[in-house]
Amino acid sequence: MEWRGRRQSDNVDDQRGSSMGSSGPGFRIPIGGGGRGGGGLGIGGIVVVLIICWITGINPLTLLSGGDIGFDGGGGSTSQQQSTRRAPANDDMTAFVRTVLADTEDTWGDVFKSQGMRYEQPTLVLFSDRVNSACGFASSATGPFYCPNDRKVYLDTAFFRELEQRFDAAGDFAEAYVIAHEVGHHVQNLLGILPKVNQARQRMSEADSNRMSVRVELQADCFAGVWGKFTQQKGILESGDLEEALNAAQQIGDDTLQKRSQGYVVPESFNHGTSAQRMRWFKRGFDSGNMKSCDTFSGDV
Repeated sequence: MEWRGRRQSDNVDDQRGSSMGSSGPGFRIPIGGGGRGGGGLGIGGIVVVLIICWITGINPLTLLSGGDIGFDGGGGSTSQQQSTRRAPANDDMTAFVRTVLADTEDTWGDVFKSQGMRYEQPTLVLFSDRVNSACGFASSATGPFYCPNDRKVYLDTAFFRELEQRFDAAGDFAEAYVIAHEVGHHVQNLLGILPKVNQARQRMSEADSNRMSVRVELQADCFAGVWGKFTQQKGILESGDLEEALNAAQQIGDDTLQKRSQGYVVPESFNHGTSAQRMRWFKRGFDSGNMKSCDTFSGDV
């Protein structure tokens, strides 16, 4: 991906090196009825949940407390203690993140304008180790996530090293796909999809709620593919870039993650989609370049 020399976004809040307060809500572990098997989660189950959340980008507070999709469903902002900030880093990774975010801003700005709408740009927060968001406290193990309460994407760039070293999903376009997926959740939020889904999930069984979560995540993958198509049309994709993104989607499918972590799969616990589904919906968005092709809520996925 030829990203150097392109416009960089100003909507990046670099909190790396900050001394952040830990006044967030903490973990709420279900005592009974909240576990994947119907009862409370044991230590082994919690470890599996954390591993899956870490790689797929869903806030573990969600799965352990029964909150909303991909984030802790708190209704208001958590207070942040005073932090000591250092100047934002000016390294290649920061420049890369700023450039990819700028490209998503340009893409979705044009898409929304063509539909007679205005795109509101999200802020991307870079953090190290832990962060307090309007959706609750998160650590690096949470992975990248989007918080609709403050309309921000949160990213610890150490996740990219894990993506490459532990899960064989290397490449700058694989990393860009991760950012574009989280921005896809922001698009869903602006379109009113996330609020409707979260309201509906309150009335669902755990299994139905998981199935709804899969549809949400696959649509975010499709929206990431739409962004990828616009990027290709600008002539900045290089040979192998599409394959990098598809490989990343494959490596973070629920079935692949469960096989890797526990040796078997539990389909009713899927909340992001299988590897095949994630690859298919990213490719659908990429091939069409049209968000109307990303209706994951009608029919089979």
